[in-house]
Amino acid sequence: MRTHVTRRRLFGAGLAAMGAALVAREPAAQPAPAQTFLADAPPPLLLTPPHPAPSPAPSEPGTPTLNRPVFTLKEFRQVVPGPAFPDNAVALTIDDGPHGGWTPQVLRILERYHVPATFCMIGNQILGQEAVARSVVAAGHQVANHTWSHPAGLAQLPPDRVEQEVQRAQEKIHDTTGRTPTIFRSPGGAVSPAVFAAAAKGGMVPVNWDRDPKDWTKPGTQSITNHLLAARPGDILLCHDGGGDRSQTCAALRTVIPALQSRGLQFVALGVQL
Repeated sequence: MRTHVTRRRLFGAGLAAMGAALVAREPAAQPAPAQTFLADAPPPLLLTPPHPAPSPAPSEPGTPTLNRPVFTLKEFRQVVPGPAFPDNAVALTIDDGPHGGWTPQVLRILERYHVPATFCMIGNQILGQEAVARSVVAAGHQVANHTWSHPAGLAQLPPDRVEQEVQRAQEKIHDTTGRTPTIFRSPGGAVSPAVFAAAAKGGMVPVNWDRDPKDWTKPGTQSITNHLLAARPGDILLCHDGGGDRSQTCAALRTVIPALQSRGLQFVALGVQL
């Protein structure tokens, strides 16, 4: 436990320092407006200074509060300290699991091509699938918090409900996998001041995406493939391993991953293992 706390403090301190530096470079920045928005039209990435959590929680206070999610690897590294990503890097994020059937298939594909990924887990989907969740970590992938029950209207919920969704998932993911997520993925990418506050209180950075094949709608393997093949260096890609039949997603990944690698793109995972 001592090692876990120390690493959380180091991570939180690093985020706080980076947040303060960014705020210093943006003297006109104001706190986030009280409105909800999706990933389609992001405003400029701003930070409000770190502040102590209002009540005790199993998280590290001092994480800067963003006014919108991170959409690209460049933005991620502006907020999260660490070595620069390779110029040819892309990140693959996998949402809505773990699932007893689809998650193992995705893991086998990633293993075949030596690809690290970030799995954004729903807390209540871990119930009964604890072994699958642990297998994600055992395979060397990162885990992220995707709320407890994936409410489509998370951004419209009152702050106490938002915090409950975030914190309950955080606890379940940690208790099951031994990892504490440092990334938060909101359902549908929808956010609000309450969502940003809950993520910061949990020691997490909200991360969306900039390459979405909408595979959850099952548009066909070719459609998913075409959207992902349009990836460029610095993109964050979105796919799913839960929430329904993901055979199209798996089929697309079998084509897309080696194709992107043959173009010289390198896959990286987001997050810090705590």
